[in-house]
Amino acid sequence: MWDGWVDIENPRIHIIGHWNYKEGIVKPVYVVSSAEKVELFLNGTSLGYGNRDHHFLYTFENVAFAAGKLEAVGYDENGTECCRTHLQTAGEPEQIKLSLIQSPNGWKADGADMVLLQVEVMDKDGRRCPLANDLIHFDVEGPAEWRGGIAQGKDNFILSKDLPVECGINRALIRSLTTAGTVRVTAKAEGLKSAEISFSSSPIEVKDGLSSYIPGNELEGRLTRGETPLTPSYKDTKVDVGILSAVAGTNNENAINSFDDNELSEWRNDGKANTAWITYQLERAARVDEVCLKLTGWRLRSYPLEIYAGDELIWSGETDKSLGYVHLKVKPVLTNEITIRLKGASKEGDAFGQIVEVAAPVANELDLYKAKDGDKTRHELRIVEIEFKENLWQ
Repeated sequence: MWDGWVDIENPRIHIIGHWNYKEGIVKPVYVVSSAEKVELFLNGTSLGYGNRDHHFLYTFENVAFAAGKLEAVGYDENGTECCRTHLQTAGEPEQIKLSLIQSPNGWKADGADMVLLQVEVMDKDGRRCPLANDLIHFDVEGPAEWRGGIAQGKDNFILSKDLPVECGINRALIRSLTTAGTVRVTAKAEGLKSAEISFSSSPIEVKDGLSSYIPGNELEGRLTRGETPLTPSYKDTKVDVGILSAVAGTNNENAINSFDDNELSEWRNDGKANTAWITYQLERAARVDEVCLKLTGWRLRSYPLEIYAGDELIWSGETDKSLGYVHLKVKPVLTNEITIRLKGASKEGDAFGQIVEVAAPVANELDLYKAKDGDKTRHELRIVEIEFKENLWQ
């Protein structure tokens, strides 16, 4: 998805999974893409645009399976097609396909060089069968050592010449000997047309048991991208919106601690529901679309929050337990005032095992576990740092 020097230059797209199901199956389809919008087609008929989440993930709910072509098309911010991919329903498994992956300079007979043998189960039209799990038997002839592959099963099939495909594909390693020559591999499976492949190792000079051949010396650097561009390689799409001041439900004198760029300080209320709010005055009117928060107990506590732009609700939900900042995508509304308000009791529980938060004692312990009066802490709102972001393109 990330095809560029640093920022995305060439949009990409991928449909997760396969398109081989039984008639009557209805399921979500997930597409991963760096495009701005993704449309799904089934056998030429549009199924609409996906719901975008986590920037790259597009979800299409309740897609009814029908054999054929499932196609995803990505569009840029101008609505112009920028990438396309598809899945095709495969037929019944009928044949085995073998292919080789090796160094661009060939396979060397130094007793150490490896080739990867790829095995696939295909239908009659040469499409890989994504549900195939056939057990393939291999026979090797010639100067080579079979090192085998890995698959789920007893001893993971290590070194075995019987190796199952998983999702229709697997790979095995073959090591050269110090004698050069031609190697032939045959692959067979019950009910499938067999396949074979031949390949040769190249001799290298050995003197007194030593060789001057060093594989790494023959590998060329990849310079297809050319020189590093002189223009900036990363374009930030968001700008910070500064905070002038803040007013809180209580402990107003400490409200500045929540935006002072000091992660060793915090603002907190007194544990009461009616004081669990803080309102920020922005330095200018802005359409804030992201609120970045570091909340005390970020690893252990989930805060149920409401966020308002003036009087308009722009976000409501529970913050994720995290290892630091949480980023909340909010509805962009032009305003110079944003309020963070606790809407219920927080939830506790360690989401990351025995990881210790690094911060001053005031900002890294949940007094909830030590407090005798639980009612004073269950509606506690504690903010270490807050930042407001605005999209440059709005």
